[in-house]
Amino acid sequence: MTDGELRFDVVTIFPEMVTGALGYGVVGRGLETARVRVKTWNPRDFTADPHRTVDDRPYGGGPGMVMKFAPLAAAVRAARNDRDDAAPVVYLTPQGGRFDDRRARAMSGTGAILVCGRYEGVDERFVEACVDEELSIGDYVLSGGEPAALVVLDAAIRLAPGVLGDAGSAAADSFAEGQLDCPHYTRPEEIEGRRVPDVLLSGDHAAIRRWRREEAERRTRARRSDLLAGHSC
Repeated sequence: MTDGELRFDVVTIFPEMVTGALGYGVVGRGLETARVRVKTWNPRDFTADPHRTVDDRPYGGGPGMVMKFAPLAAAVRAARNDRDDAAPVVYLTPQGGRFDDRRARAMSGTGAILVCGRYEGVDERFVEACVDEELSIGDYVLSGGEPAALVVLDAAIRLAPGVLGDAGSAAADSFAEGQLDCPHYTRPEEIEGRRVPDVLLSGDHAAIRRWRREEAERRTRARRSDLLAGHSC
C-alpha cells in the first residue's frame, strides 16, 4: 500500500462480478486516481486438485454444498501477506451484524478483506479461525456475497478523502447525522403542476438551512422514526 491509499481485498470465486462493477461513478474515479485500490483473490487459485474444488457436501446431510476451509483460509492469508496493515477480515453473511453508515465510515479509513460466501455458506471453522467480523446488508438471502461486497465497497469508498467531488456531499447524506436527508429539487421550477418550494428560490440561506433541517427531521419521523431514538430534538 502507498501513503494515503485506501485498499480493499475481496475473496471471491467470481472476481469478474466485483471488478466489472467498480469502474463507474465516484468509485471508478477513486480507483482511477489511485486513492483507492481493490484486489481480488480467487479461492480456486489455492486448491490442489485438478477440478479446483472449493466446496463439498455438508456433514450431517442436507441440501446444497459448503465452501471448504482450506482454499478460503489460504486466500485470506495471501491477502493479509500482501498488505502492510492489520485490516479486518469481514465475512458477508445474513447472520452478521448490520452494515450501516457508522461501519461504512470506519471502513473508509481502514479498508478491509471482504469474504464472499456461496452455496449454503462456509465451513464454520473458517469463520472461527480467520474472520474478525461478520456483516449483513439486510434481512434477506442472496445467491452469494459478491452483491453485498459491492454495497460495502461503494458505501465505504465514496467516503474516502478525495473521492467525492464535494466533500460536503457525504456530510449531508442520509444517516450522516442520525436521520434521513431532506428533499432535493432541480430545474425547472414547475413541472406537471408541481412547484419547487418557495423557500429554495428565496436566496435566504438561513431560511433554506432551517427548511432543510426541518424537512429532514419530518421525513425521518415519518419513515424511520427508529433513527431518532436516543437523539434529542
